[in-house]
Amino acid sequence: MRNLLIMTNARLSAIGMAVPEKVIKNEYFEALIETTDEWIVSRTGIQTRYYTGPEEFTSDLCVRAVEDLVAHHAVSLDDVDMIIVSTVTPDQPMPSMACRVQYRLKMTRAGALDIYAACAGFSYGVVLAKGLIAAGTHRKVLVIGAETLSKVTDFEDRTSCFLFGDGAGAVLIEADETGNIGACVTGANGEGGSDLYMSGLAETLDGQPIKRNRTIVQNGRKVFKWAVNTVSAQVKVLLEKNNLTLDEIDWMIPHSANLRILEAICNETGFPMSKVLESIVDYGNTSSATIPIALCNGIRSGRVKRGDRILFIGFGGGLVFAGMVIQW
Repeated sequence: MRNLLIMTNARLSAIGMAVPEKVIKNEYFEALIETTDEWIVSRTGIQTRYYTGPEEFTSDLCVRAVEDLVAHHAVSLDDVDMIIVSTVTPDQPMPSMACRVQYRLKMTRAGALDIYAACAGFSYGVVLAKGLIAAGTHRKVLVIGAETLSKVTDFEDRTSCFLFGDGAGAVLIEADETGNIGACVTGANGEGGSDLYMSGLAETLDGQPIKRNRTIVQNGRKVFKWAVNTVSAQVKVLLEKNNLTLDEIDWMIPHSANLRILEAICNETGFPMSKVLESIVDYGNTSSATIPIALCNGIRSGRVKRGDRILFIGFGGGLVFAGMVIQW
């Protein structure tokens, strides 16, 4: 039998993104709740976000993000052997969004699965893709983070309804001799599940009754504190695992939940806010899509250059977190 070269390192090699056409400015919420543009910007940094139309869904944004990836990179998807989609807003529970992407883009060789890790989902997807390649079972994996959060937003909740937007980001991860994805971290704090949830079949969570309107519910203050403490600690862990110092990181991309959270993380870690890539200001909180959207815009604007080291860290409902360092 001929010996085969099995490359177990993984390279993030291409990226694309998609958002709906409908732009929602902060003034939109002034007719719904007691708020102002100034109040929203001062507390979150958000200026605009995008909403899907009534017949536009998460799978549509997934497909468009992949098409955008292909349009900007000289890559073929004919030999992709796994599609991973992270979302908490699928068109329907079954079939999966990954299967919809596989079907609509005629990627007949690819396996398909969805993961459900909220705002850390994209980072979890990259960790899984790297693991599949390291195991030698797969060589080319498409990872997509996509959400239509406008469809599960409680527009009567004045503390959160202005936070969320719709969008998608897609990356291609390939087997490579050297790779560019370093050591990763993952973790969870399931005890905090009741601080950020979306209702489903059960009427209670940890013995307490929960809202049954299938919208996002969160304890903003508790999630804020958990996010800052957890992300700051995990940044140090990632640096140690990758044998790097903070000065050797060119860009940090935390999940864009709230600009004030990102500023607090920078204050806690000593990382300059000027080197943080975010998507919160122009796109709102798009959950699984915030990190790839921020990275995509960073690359296309020329801010991110070849050879730059980038630290990703996602965090969200579960409560869960996941992160890694890549070199673009």
